[in-house]
Amino acid sequence: MSAEAKVDAAEQEVSRREFFRKIGIGSLGVAAAGTLSFTYRYLSPNVLYEASPIVNAGKAESYPVDSVTLDATSGIYLVHVQEGFFALNAICTHLGCLTAWKADLGVIACPCHGSRFSREGQKLAGPAPKSLPWLKTWVNDNGEVMVDRATTIPPMQYLRV
Repeated sequence: MSAEAKVDAAEQEVSRREFFRKIGIGSLGVAAAGTLSFTYRYLSPNVLYEASPIVNAGKAESYPVDSVTLDATSGIYLVHVQEGFFALNAICTHLGCLTAWKADLGVIACPCHGSRFSREGQKLAGPAPKSLPWLKTWVNDNGEVMVDRATTIPPMQYLRV
């Protein structure tokens, strides 16, 4: 190897000090990038877009008398009895599971922990601390039954159509 080649090789070699300096600068760059990304996520708005609490349940004529209809997407039961319509929240008051109507037993049952409710939402058995709440119902100008999931009402207030 010639003398010039040895000098070029020596210039291309990185000293130990230079190696650790580059590692340190690279680490600081990675840390700065991470900090900037978390700062951006923290400062950007955190908006949740929820569906409207008001549910259009359709025409009253589509529900036969003595029927219990579960709308799983909105989490409500629409019940049509002789006295009229009423709506119940279909979410169990124990731990928030979606309940199911058991027509053969005539009860609303929670599949998670065994709570049972009557057709009127009264607690019959299980760990649920209270009955299913009744929800505000009304008929709009088009003759459709509307349910407000955000407004509870005292039980036994029927919507007569």
